[in-house]
Amino acid sequence: MFGGAPAKKAKNFWPSFKRLLGLLKPEWLGMAWVTLLTVVSVTLVVIAPKILGDATNVIFQGVISSQLPPGVPVDQVVQQLRDSGQGQLADVIAGSGVTTGQGIDFTELGRLLLIVLTMYLVASLLQWWQGFLLNALVMRVVYGLRKDVEDKLNRLPLSYFDTRQRGDLMSRVTNDVDNIQTALQQAFSQLIQSVLTVIGIGIMMFIVSWQLALIALVSIPLSGVIAGVIGSRSQKLFTTQWASTGSLNGHIEESYSGLDLVRAFGRDAVMLDEFDARNSKLHQAQVGAQFVSGSIMPAMNFVSYLSYVLIAVVGGLKVAAGQLTIGDATAFIQYSREFSQPIGQIAGMANMLQSGVASAERTFEFLDSEEQTADTATEHLPERADGRVELDHVDFSYDPEVELIRDLSLSVQPGSTVAIVGPTGAGKTTLVNLIMRFYELTGGTIRLDGIDTTHLSRDELRGQVGMVLQDAWLFSGTIRENIRYGRLDATDDEVIAAAKATMVDRFVRQLPDGYDTVIDAEGGNVSAGERQLLTIARAFIANPSLLILDEATSSVDTRTELLVQHAMAALRTDRTSFVIAHRLSTIRDAHTILVMEQGRIVEQGDHATLLERRGAYYDLYMTQFRGDDAEAEAEHEAGQQQNPGVPEEVAAP
Repeated sequence: MFGGAPAKKAKNFWPSFKRLLGLLKPEWLGMAWVTLLTVVSVTLVVIAPKILGDATNVIFQGVISSQLPPGVPVDQVVQQLRDSGQGQLADVIAGSGVTTGQGIDFTELGRLLLIVLTMYLVASLLQWWQGFLLNALVMRVVYGLRKDVEDKLNRLPLSYFDTRQRGDLMSRVTNDVDNIQTALQQAFSQLIQSVLTVIGIGIMMFIVSWQLALIALVSIPLSGVIAGVIGSRSQKLFTTQWASTGSLNGHIEESYSGLDLVRAFGRDAVMLDEFDARNSKLHQAQVGAQFVSGSIMPAMNFVSYLSYVLIAVVGGLKVAAGQLTIGDATAFIQYSREFSQPIGQIAGMANMLQSGVASAERTFEFLDSEEQTADTATEHLPERADGRVELDHVDFSYDPEVELIRDLSLSVQPGSTVAIVGPTGAGKTTLVNLIMRFYELTGGTIRLDGIDTTHLSRDELRGQVGMVLQDAWLFSGTIRENIRYGRLDATDDEVIAAAKATMVDRFVRQLPDGYDTVIDAEGGNVSAGERQLLTIARAFIANPSLLILDEATSSVDTRTELLVQHAMAALRTDRTSFVIAHRLSTIRDAHTILVMEQGRIVEQGDHATLLERRGAYYDLYMTQFRGDDAEAEAEHEAGQQQNPGVPEEVAAP
């Protein structure tokens, strides 16, 4: 799969972030449960160090009390120590709540440790449950988002795809959605937990010692400044990395798609040099981005280490002064370490969240793209239309400033074959695309059996049309499935009948697995001519009332062309057909030939009549079949028109 990088930096972070959060609204109940479970688990984890501190106090009190003379009041012991010049030790004992002669209370110690173990166990189970629920609801959200993207693809006009690279579109519908899922699962989960942890630990710090809590809080703005500076710099580098990745993937997609052409022109070395250049640029961008972004956590850790040292020193002094118990001091030191960890996680998630929001912005931009005009479907065709096509003063342009088709009018009777010829860029393919309503008219009307095509649903209109294009598109599957793609409810007998009518059966029977032969998307195990015959069989089984053949024989050899022409002749029977062809020898039997130049019909008539006029069609014919043979052929064609009983010869270049 080819595609660009997930995303660049979001251009409008907060609107995109708000809209991304809006995707979670249908899952509000699940999010409420996730938040509740997170709050409870964080509360248990935050309270546990304080209880461990109480357990430490039990041990310390027991050890100290065992060293004091039994039966002597603690106040008396403290006073004796002060009188002997040991005031600091006296302060420690006075502030520890020691009872002389008691020793370690193992019952109380066991109770406290059991409470802590239970709290950690319950917190772990709640975190697992929270993670399971969050992943489940995020996957449902992403499932819906993928469906929205797929539905959007089917509602976009072809003009949207004409102006965008395939690699970028692939990135938007695959990599960007994957990146959104990662951001929702990881960044949001850790952000919620980290923010709640910071709040909970902050509260507990103030409960234990507000002076030490103020020291710990000093690290927050410093950490924020560091994260902001490094994050801003790394985001610019990630932007370069994403752009380089998209450029490289676009080059790979183009190179692989046109590999035959690359080798035919001997451009392998040029392609590799271009790959090396883009790959080197990507490597440099990746190294820079990873180096800078990787420095966030070391910098945050350095700040936390400074805070940790300062808290340890001040806390030790407070213990020595009897203003803080040993247990509370150890609990606060643990809090200070746990306090810096979620702050670092928040900073570390900043880049992931930036990338996720940027991917969301690209996806929302895609979802907000202008769609094709809505179907009105005020009228309907019979199950099989007659095939009368009328173009009434049709105007069309891709660019409002450059008109492509101007005031074109045409009337095609049911069952007739209309050939369209002209130089490249004359508007031949555009004309049939307008009939298919792949593009909307700038002016005028196209009618099918007297009904304005804009009054029909696109599905109903296109259900009446079969197309055989120059590029024989097949999908991975069996030959039977590829033919049946034209009409999914066709029986096996109907598939075989269509294959026989279009010259497919003769070569399929020679394959080891026959109609069950599996072909890949490129049709690599069948020839170009056989692929084209398969597309004709696919159109045949659809049984359309209108047929469009766009350069269907341009990529096959002369012998195969005769087979394809025979198959197309069977396909055109009793159908209104539009044939676009550069090989004029393939359209001599057309009822009407349209010669187009710059979006206008400059000549119209049958083959012999147009040759007699010696106008634009004659010039095209003489250009394709040069010399005296062409002149003789032209005169012969005119004679054939007057003597239809004379067998028609195939013109040779």
